[in-house]
Amino acid sequence: MDQARVPRDYYAREPIEVARDLLGTHLVRITPEGTLMGRIVETEAYRGIGDPASHAYRGLTARNAPMFGEPGHVYVYFIYGMHWMFNISAHSDSTPGAILIRALEPLEGIDIMVRNRGGQVGRQLTNGPAKLAQAFAIDGSLNDVDLCSNDSLYLTTGDLRADDVIASGPRVRVTGDELARTRPWRFWLAGNRYIST
Repeated sequence: MDQARVPRDYYAREPIEVARDLLGTHLVRITPEGTLMGRIVETEAYRGIGDPASHAYRGLTARNAPMFGEPGHVYVYFIYGMHWMFNISAHSDSTPGAILIRALEPLEGIDIMVRNRGGQVGRQLTNGPAKLAQAFAIDGSLNDVDLCSNDSLYLTTGDLRADDVIASGPRVRVTGDELARTRPWRFWLAGNRYIST
C-alpha cells in the first residue's frame, strides 16, 4: 500500500476533530521481525483543562508531558501495573490534548501480532487499547516518539470505505464528573468486528 505519512498539521487541531478523522488511517510499526500495519477503527479524545477525565487536567507533569508538546508525538503510559496505552498528542495552539487509540483492524504482519499476543487470534488481537499495544510491541520506550519523523512507528493516510459509518458516544471507564463521563468523544466504525465494546 503506497500511502502518505500523516503530516504534522493533521494533529495540530482540536482533539475531538482529530479523533474522528483518525478513523481509517493506518498505524505502521516496523520491528526486527517484520512490518505490522493496522487500520484504526476506534479512538477517544482527551483535552486538558476542562476535561477531568484527561491526564492533562491538573497541568503539566513528567508523565503527561507529550500531551503538552508538539502535536504528532506518541504518549504511552502504563496502567494497572500490566498494560501499555498508546496515545497520540493532538491539539491546537498551546492547549494540551491526546487521542487514545482504542482498536485496530489488522492488515499486515498478523502472524507477528499473534506471537506478540501469546497466540490470541481474530478480533482478540487488537480489539482494545492494551491488546493493540501488545500486538504492535508498543511500550514505554516509544513514549514521545515523533510520528512525523520516526522510521519505526508512524501513521499513513488510509481511507474510509464506502460502507463505513462513524458512530460516537461516551468514553469508556473514564473518571471525572458526569460531563466527563458522558461527553461523546469516543469514535468508532459502526459494526467493525475489532471495536473494543
